[in-house]
Amino acid sequence: MSVVAPPRPARSRWIFALRELGLVAVLFLIYKIGRVAATGHVGEAFDNANKVWNLERWMRLPGELSVQHRLLSWHALIEVANSYYAYVHFPATVICLIWLYVFRPAHYRWTRNVLALLTGTALLVHFGFPLAPPRMLTGTGMLDLGRLYGPAVYGPPQSDQLSNQYAAMPSLHVGWAVVIAVALIAATSSRWRALWLLHPVITLYVVVATGNHYWLDAIAALGLLAVAYVLVRPQYPSAATPEAVPVTVPRPRAPVEQPALRG
Repeated sequence: MSVVAPPRPARSRWIFALRELGLVAVLFLIYKIGRVAATGHVGEAFDNANKVWNLERWMRLPGELSVQHRLLSWHALIEVANSYYAYVHFPATVICLIWLYVFRPAHYRWTRNVLALLTGTALLVHFGFPLAPPRMLTGTGMLDLGRLYGPAVYGPPQSDQLSNQYAAMPSLHVGWAVVIAVALIAATSSRWRALWLLHPVITLYVVVATGNHYWLDAIAALGLLAVAYVLVRPQYPSAATPEAVPVTVPRPRAPVEQPALRG
């Protein structure tokens, strides 16, 4: 005899899916509104940018300018890098969340909570530490490759009312890319799953080479992400209660009739 948990009604699954979609949309909307609300500290953002630039030189980190110059020597890759920055970041995250929701619901909940925690703490950093990206530090020789070669994500800072361009730290491009890679590696069993790490590696190169982020922006994102993983660790799927599975209960054996004793 098999005892199987009854399947969730299709209507309930759709309601839950719409609720999750609404939750993610609300979180993203709050983040976008918060970024715009944190704008306006232009002078402080450039002061912080110079401090970050000088700190990186003191730490002897690779110069963003040298990375950009290497990309400029491959003109065919400039537009590819700009497109990767513009078009891969958000769609890749959404596709990953949808796949996890459909096929790995326990990993979906864990990943969603990590993303929400990372994005929320990043918003607090944007309020407390406005930072102009390196593409705005023209005195260093950095160029805005998106504006020069396209496609461009941002317009002129003076007229761009839809985004806060002085919120370079931390780099959520890098942070979200790492979350995607970790989630897909944890949720799959293919021997090639480590290749998902190429996404954050390429993202890191792209955000630095295009002049949109400093190395320290990525380091800050990884630091916040490490804290998020520690806080959400109890929700890791391996520690979660497994879903109901068919259980086979052995049937009781029929009593064996004993032959009558003859006296």
